[in-house]
Amino acid sequence: MRLNPFDTSKIHVGTTGGGGARRAGGVGCFTLVIAIAGALFFGVDPMQTIGVLEGGQGPTVQQSVDGEDEQAICSSNAYANETCAALTSLNDTWEQTFAEQGVAFRQPSLRFATRQQFNTGCGGASVGMGPFYCPADETIYIDVAFYDQLAQMAGERGDFARLYVVAHEYGHHIQTITGISGQIRSAQSANPRQANQLNVLMELQADCYAGVWAGRNRGLLEAGDMAEGMRAASSIGDDTLQRRAGRRVNPEGFTHGTSEQRQQALQLGFRGDDRACDRITQIG
Repeated sequence: MRLNPFDTSKIHVGTTGGGGARRAGGVGCFTLVIAIAGALFFGVDPMQTIGVLEGGQGPTVQQSVDGEDEQAICSSNAYANETCAALTSLNDTWEQTFAEQGVAFRQPSLRFATRQQFNTGCGGASVGMGPFYCPADETIYIDVAFYDQLAQMAGERGDFARLYVVAHEYGHHIQTITGISGQIRSAQSANPRQANQLNVLMELQADCYAGVWAGRNRGLLEAGDMAEGMRAASSIGDDTLQRRAGRRVNPEGFTHGTSEQRQQALQLGFRGDDRACDRITQIG
């Protein structure tokens, strides 16, 4: 994908080593969790990952990036450069989309993991959890080493598989600022037996939002980009991950959707209408 260079005046970027974390009164601590594929790549049980983020550390918020050199952070390696460029594009695209609909918008922050263990607004975290979004501090956390794991898993060396991951996590931010994530969490609390199924809807919608970003920037796509994204989506479907882990496919354990569902959601969003994504999470 031919992304424009990153623009640090349009993004909020830092590292997990940049000033630690501080207590923040009244900030709820919950997880929207994560590209579950990341947890499975590193051999972490997804439900244990959820528990780590929801407990223990208490509500914390990452300190601001004041004093950190955002230009240096984004230029530190090719993956960071690419991720910052993607964030710039995602911010521009979604800010315009919200403006067209007369809805207030706020950007997420991006933190690159520079420590094995670190604090987030959702509690303690580790690089083994893979990329994730924390709604409590509205921050996307990325360990760029995950991209090499993704390449091994999906068999993709192109950039769009990586950009799909960033756009998916950004989709969780869209859910946070529109209130969709809160609605889903309330429904899960009211009906715990449906918690996994509801989480699947939320993850598929994030895939759909990733497709919206790609569709609205289709002029920047290169030949084969969407095919890369589709293969990446397929490789991290719950059914595919369970098979690769040597497990029996168990739909009751799905949390992110099947390979087919994830591909369909990405395609749906690629048509460019974010309102179509909204229908995915309609729960009554």
